[in-house]
Amino acid sequence: MKSALRGKPTSNVEVTNVSSHGFWLFLDDRELFVAFKQFPWFREVSIRELLNIQRPRPHHLYWPNLDVDLAVESIEDPEKYPLVSRVRPHKRTQSRAKGGVPSRAAGARAADTRGARSRGSLRR
Repeated sequence: MKSALRGKPTSNVEVTNVSSHGFWLFLDDRELFVAFKQFPWFREVSIRELLNIQRPRPHHLYWPNLDVDLAVESIEDPEKYPLVSRVRPHKRTQSRAKGGVPSRAAGARAADTRGARSRGSLRR
């Protein structure tokens, strides 16, 4: 009996190993290391969240559970994409300064970018 030919792989990106310093991605025919020091938003996530990765385009990776988009080039050459953080006041914090009532959500938000974008940080 002959087996049918294999179909296309369902994903051409895979997390192959995780350590306390980062994780390795197998992407096409190469393996790339994603260091937590350079990509800190992955440091405290669960393995399940880290493994749920999509590749909508050849140059674009997306973690839907984390709502993080990452350019492949930023992993290949992180020095080109320095981590930039700036604190933006939360709307409820602004109302508190004007005499409003503080809430649990009051506080500062940080927007981190390194060839990455969190869709939640774009909402206002």
